[in-house]
Amino acid sequence: MSPGNYLDRLRFRYRREVCKRLARRPYRFRISRPIISFSFDDFPASAATVGGSILRRFGISATYYVSLGLAGAVTPASVMFEREDLLGIAAEGHEFGCHTFDHHDAWETDAQTFAASLDRNRAELENQFPEATFQTMSYPISCPRPGVKRQAAIRFTVCRGGGQAVNIDELDRNYVKAFFIEKSRNSLAPIRSVIDQACVANGWLIFVTHDISDHPTRFGCTPQFFEDIAKYAVKSEARILPVSKAWEAIRSQNQRSDRGHEVSALRSRSQ
Repeated sequence: MSPGNYLDRLRFRYRREVCKRLARRPYRFRISRPIISFSFDDFPASAATVGGSILRRFGISATYYVSLGLAGAVTPASVMFEREDLLGIAAEGHEFGCHTFDHHDAWETDAQTFAASLDRNRAELENQFPEATFQTMSYPISCPRPGVKRQAAIRFTVCRGGGQAVNIDELDRNYVKAFFIEKSRNSLAPIRSVIDQACVANGWLIFVTHDISDHPTRFGCTPQFFEDIAKYAVKSEARILPVSKAWEAIRSQNQRSDRGHEVSALRSRSQ
């Protein structure tokens, strides 16, 4: 390994550890049934057209994390959405999530600049869709620096990251774990394995990708691969919910459980 590559690995490890340990909003949870969420970042037009068509066949609603400043652009993740795609996503009942207006790098951008881009994205969404708002967000490009996590926490119920893992028993609301499909797009085995893990542990699994195409960029996957994932997820009998609705379901079930524990404790003390 060259000295440059070794330093890069150390730098990325440092960032991951800082992100994991600082500016946390820990939340312990237990759910009686696993939850799977599908999400798209940026988002490419094919995520709405091709990906949306596949989701429709399975009756799945997803979360589209949109950087409204990318509308109509061509990026390394393919051709981005147009307004017609936004209208289609809204009509299908999918969730809009925030991905900053400018697609700012979550580590390389200072917290105030990042916050301003979050606010601009929200304002633009509400300008185009007056009844819509962002409840959740995902971090573009990199894991977030602590100041960015703090700014996101002010604005959103949960903030999605990466990590290639299932959320089990505890999550950081400022950096909820997710699984990027494209990192395993040459084999369904890791995908099936992580779905099975979520089901055994009654965890929350969030899938992420970008373009869905017969010739995907390195950030996406093929329609057949995506369809096979959706099919396996449906057969798993997990609940399949957009990110905000998944969080609502988790919080609601845990609040009921906490109230149940409180009632039991009061009864025990009164006897």
